[in-house]
Amino acid sequence: MSVMRIAVTGSTGFVGTPLVRSLRADGHELVRLVRREPKAADEARWDPVGGTVDTDALLGVDAVVHLAGAGIGDHRWTAAYKRTLRDSRVLGTRTLARALAGLERPPAVLLSGSAIGYYGDTGDRAVDESAPPGSGFLADLCVEWEAATAPVEDAGVRVVHLRTGLVVAGKGGAWGPLFRAFRFGVGGRLGNGRQYWSFISLRDHINAIRFLLTADGVRGAANLTAPNPVTNAEATRELARMLRRPALFPVPRPALRAIVGEFSDDILSSQRVLPKALLDAGFEFAHPTIDRALAVARHG
Repeated sequence: MSVMRIAVTGSTGFVGTPLVRSLRADGHELVRLVRREPKAADEARWDPVGGTVDTDALLGVDAVVHLAGAGIGDHRWTAAYKRTLRDSRVLGTRTLARALAGLERPPAVLLSGSAIGYYGDTGDRAVDESAPPGSGFLADLCVEWEAATAPVEDAGVRVVHLRTGLVVAGKGGAWGPLFRAFRFGVGGRLGNGRQYWSFISLRDHINAIRFLLTADGVRGAANLTAPNPVTNAEATRELARMLRRPALFPVPRPALRAIVGEFSDDILSSQRVLPKALLDAGFEFAHPTIDRALAVARHG
């Protein structure tokens, strides 16, 4: 990939931090959009909910990776926090899309965050990017989130919606708490364990984003999930085996709901999602199976 000028939102987050590190290591010029007053030469101010962007900083940008959004599992889903989740994604994406569409020379590509929550609960049924949206708060949110890129799509920019699965890492994200629980010997399956978990290693996630920056044939939805989803029971059993810890403490549905509230419904839903767009474009997963994804997360 030739050297590019790339703007990134969410650059200090769970995925943004290693992505920025990876892009910098290859010599790419970065513009990091931040909500506070800029403190570094590569930072520029934006207000995702207020609707403003320092467009001067976006001049000459070749690509944009938009990862910003409030954490899905960071708080209980009160009515107020649901508004925060929606506004940070829908209003933020709309703000960025309008700013990019208004540039005299818009970037060639916008990679915009989304999630496999788009599909709702798919049970045992495998789905790819051609599947319709499901039902529920997260599915509805993803539909609105993706639709918010319309202004920049209308300007002719290639847009890819990064429908991300459960990113496997030893710290942070959905898997971090599981690693901690199992290391202390108190891990186990969630609910009945039969629900499918569509995972992707953090390293594959970063590499997939980098791949999509120049995969000109990919536009629209792209599932960022490994090609071999597993059930929660299989995933937790493998984690226990790898860490040499017991998996004796399953968390029943009522207990999980008491801990995290409405979000428990989505934790216990089944999403068997396949990365057809990535595979068709020739992307090669370094960690296509749960044992390999967990192993690299443990050591990396």
